[in-house]
Amino acid sequence: MYRQSKPLTHSSLAAAAESLAERDRHLGAIYEKYGPPPMWGRPPGFDTLLRILLEQQVSLVSAQSMYNRLRANIDPLDAIALIDCGEEYLRALGMTRQKAHYAIHIARAFMNGSLKEIGRMSDEAAYATLTEIKGVGPWTANIYLLMALRRPDIWPDGDLALASAVLQLRRLKQRPSTSDLARIANRWRPYRSVAARMLWQYYLAQRSSNR
Repeated sequence: MYRQSKPLTHSSLAAAAESLAERDRHLGAIYEKYGPPPMWGRPPGFDTLLRILLEQQVSLVSAQSMYNRLRANIDPLDAIALIDCGEEYLRALGMTRQKAHYAIHIARAFMNGSLKEIGRMSDEAAYATLTEIKGVGPWTANIYLLMALRRPDIWPDGDLALASAVLQLRRLKQRPSTSDLARIANRWRPYRSVAARMLWQYYLAQRSSNR
């Protein structure tokens, strides 16, 4: 039987980052230069899962633009309103056919109460519940667990920013595959979420310095 992980706090995040820095020289280099990573987070709920859906396979700028368009045309932007609008209206606002379809499924999941207790579930049960929703794949579910529920040991498979960060940090010849990255991340248990935050911190700093 799995136990529920306690959500990260600012103090537990800092302590975990320090522990990882002592265990892994590459993460140690990030910690030495930048300190503990920010507590990036989003409130649990429909709005956050919808935004993560919009971020699938597009830039954050494009996802933010689509989200702003939804907010401007659907008030309030909640599960009830989205269902009432329907897929055709969402497509008219610029959403792809696939994402419009998935957005309605996410809205229905919140409406029927299937996600009501997700914050009290184990990581495994919460992940299984999320991925039962059409359109919510492994990356989307894990980002929700990591960002909204602040679980400490989640690894978002398939995140390109994390792969790019590891490529640069370890000076690899090519970007690691999803499976290679997962094997590397296993060394960071039980704080894979914290390692991911440190790598995002490094990735964003590198992008900023290269502009």
